[in-house]
Amino acid sequence: MKRRNFLTSGLLGLSSTLGILYACRPPEKRTEETPAAGFDVEETDIKSLLERMKTGELSSRTLCEAYLSRIEAIDRGGPALNSVIEINPDALSIADERDRERKEGRIRGPLHGIPILIKDNIDTGDKMMTTAGALALEGNVASKDAFIIDLLRKSGAVLLGKTNLSEWANFRDERSSSGWSSRGGQTKNPYVLDRNPCGSSSGSGSAVAANLCAAAIGTETNGSIACPSSINGIVGIKPTVGLLSRSGIIPISETQDTAGPMARTVADAAMLLSVLTGTDPADALTGDSDGHRLADYTSSLDANALQGKRLGFDKSALGKHEGVDALLTAALDAMRSKGATIVDIDFRSKFKNMGSAPFTVLLFQFKAGVNKYLSSAHSRMKTLDDVIAFNDQNAERAMPFFQQSILVEAAAKGGLDSKEYLEALRTVQKTTREGIDSTLKGEKLDAIVGPTNGPSWCTDHVNGDFFTGYGTYGPAAQAGYPHITVPMGQVSGLPIGLSFLGGPYQDASLIALAYAYEQISHKRQKPTFTPTLS
Repeated sequence: MKRRNFLTSGLLGLSSTLGILYACRPPEKRTEETPAAGFDVEETDIKSLLERMKTGELSSRTLCEAYLSRIEAIDRGGPALNSVIEINPDALSIADERDRERKEGRIRGPLHGIPILIKDNIDTGDKMMTTAGALALEGNVASKDAFIIDLLRKSGAVLLGKTNLSEWANFRDERSSSGWSSRGGQTKNPYVLDRNPCGSSSGSGSAVAANLCAAAIGTETNGSIACPSSINGIVGIKPTVGLLSRSGIIPISETQDTAGPMARTVADAAMLLSVLTGTDPADALTGDSDGHRLADYTSSLDANALQGKRLGFDKSALGKHEGVDALLTAALDAMRSKGATIVDIDFRSKFKNMGSAPFTVLLFQFKAGVNKYLSSAHSRMKTLDDVIAFNDQNAERAMPFFQQSILVEAAAKGGLDSKEYLEALRTVQKTTREGIDSTLKGEKLDAIVGPTNGPSWCTDHVNGDFFTGYGTYGPAAQAGYPHITVPMGQVSGLPIGLSFLGGPYQDASLIALAYAYEQISHKRQKPTFTPTLS
C-alpha cells in the first residue's frame, strides 16, 4: 500500500492483502542476548523498580548502567536493533543525583530515578540533538526542554537517550521504509529482525519491547504510536489530542499530533501518561483539557472494568488473515467471559468517502508547522525549502533509498487560510468525529475494539512499506480521539495488538478496559531476536 493511501484510509484495512511479493533477506547467524550487567532488567515493571529503589536494593545508577549495558549488547551489537539514535552523555550523572536526592528524602515525583527513552523529534535542553532522524537537522540542540520533557524531569525520571524513528515521522516520501532515517539508519523488529518495526515511533517500540528502557515516549499523527506498539508487542496510548502539550516537538499536524507513552504494561503506560499531562500556555489546545485530565491515570486500573461494558466490533475487519482472526475471536470471547457485551456495528464504512482530504490536511499543516519550528531552531535549516535543498545537495547520504516527494508536495501548498485546506479539514473532522460519536451513542457503546494491525512485513528499501491490512486507529487519529493498543497474541512469532478507541477525553475509561483485558489475557511475550521467518 502506498503511503498516501495509508494516510488517507487511516489503515482501516481497505487495502489488498494478497501477500508480500518480495523476499526477505537471507538468514544470518543468530546472536544470543548478552545479559545486562549489574541487574536483570528483563520484563521488570516500573512499580517493581521503584519499590527496589525505595528499599535500597537498587539504585538509579545501577539501573541505568544495566540498561546502557543492554543497549550496547543488543542495540549496538548482537541483533543490532538500532533503536537508540543517541545516548544522553549525562544519564549516569543524573542518576547519581536522583540517588543522592532519594537518600536525603527528597523524591521529585512518581518516576524518580526511572530511565526513560524519548523519540528524536522531541526537544531536550541538554547535550542531545533533536533531528527527526534527518541529516538536514544534524546539530540542532534545543535551548530548552519541550513542555512534556520538563514535566518528565520534574517527575524524577532519567532521560537515558533518544530513539530512532522514521525520518520526519514517516512524512517524507511515499516509498519510505518505516524505521529508517538518514541520521539513524534502519531500526529492526526485535521479534523477527528482517521484519519491519512500523513507524514512526519505531525506535521507541523496538527499544521498549527489547527491554532497553523502563518505558519510552513516542509521538503520533496517524498511527505512529499505535502501529509500532502493536507490531513490537507492547502497550501504546495515543491520548486525546491536547491532553499533552505539543510545544517543543517537531510537528506534522496541529489537529492530530500528540505524544504518548509506550510501555510493556498498561500500568506503566498509565503511570507515564500521568506525569506528561498539563496545561501549557504555548499550546492553547491543552487548555481544553482542563477539567478532563486526571492527576493519576493509574487510578483507572480496574481488573473488573469489562463487567457490564458494551464494546462495538465491526466484522468487516475480519477475513484478511486467519491467524489474526483467530486471535481477535479469542480476545472477544475472553472479554465476554468477564461480563462485556460485544455489539456488531457498522463502523469502517463511515470513513470510506473522505478521498484525499486527510492527506491534504497533513500537507498544509506540515508545511506551516515545520516552518514555524525551524524559524527558531538552532539549525542551519530555517524553512522546509532549506531541508529540500539540503537533501538534493546531499542525495547520496540523505536519500539513498527513497526520495522526498511528500516534502516537495507540502512545500508547494499555500497557507492555512487556503480554501483547499479549510474544506479538507472540515471534511476530515466532520466525518471522523461524527462517525465515532454516532457509533458510540447510537449503540450505547463504552468503546470500539478491533485488531490494531496485521502481521509485520519484511523491511524493503527497494519497494518501501507494505502495510498488511486491518487497523482500527485511523479514525481516532484523524478525529483527535484517544486510542490504546494492548498485546493480543502472535502470528508466526509476530505480535498483533488489540485496539480500544473512544470519544474525546475517554482516556481513563479506555485505560481501564485495556488493563482489564491485559489481566485476563497476559499476551505480552518478550522478543526472540529471530533473524528471519524465511
